[in-house]
Amino acid sequence: MDYIQSKVEDLCKKYSTRNPFELANCLKINIIHWDLHNEINGFYQYEKRNQLIFLNNSLSYNEKRVVCAHELGHAVLHRRSSVPFMRANTLFSIDKIEVEANKFSAYLLIPDESLFESYEQLSIYDIAALHHVPVELVELKFKGLF
Repeated sequence: MDYIQSKVEDLCKKYSTRNPFELANCLKINIIHWDLHNEINGFYQYEKRNQLIFLNNSLSYNEKRVVCAHELGHAVLHRRSSVPFMRANTLFSIDKIEVEANKFSAYLLIPDESLFESYEQLSIYDIAALHHVPVELVELKFKGLF
């Protein structure tokens, strides 16, 4: 089990939920629904000891759930990092932290048992539809497990 998977499982066990909105609440991370530009689904911000996740109002509930899980990954794994700031003001690559946030959301939103119980019966597209997540998250989860 890698560090990110272990972190997700510890949080889920401690707070008895895999719901990213509930986890954010338990971790005292404020979720703000806002009218963002249509190209921005959401972002995480750390300011003066306050953790904030902004979600675009135009997203469906399931899209907000996936984006919230991704941004929660930033909040847990990269607490004081600001991807928008890094992207705009530095030459640092943000690829690694984006992949880590995606892995966090994959581990959070797709429980292991659903993969093992359904592995031979369902395609990755079926698993994605079952958990209301993009196929890419299912692929990332499979890659991390096998």
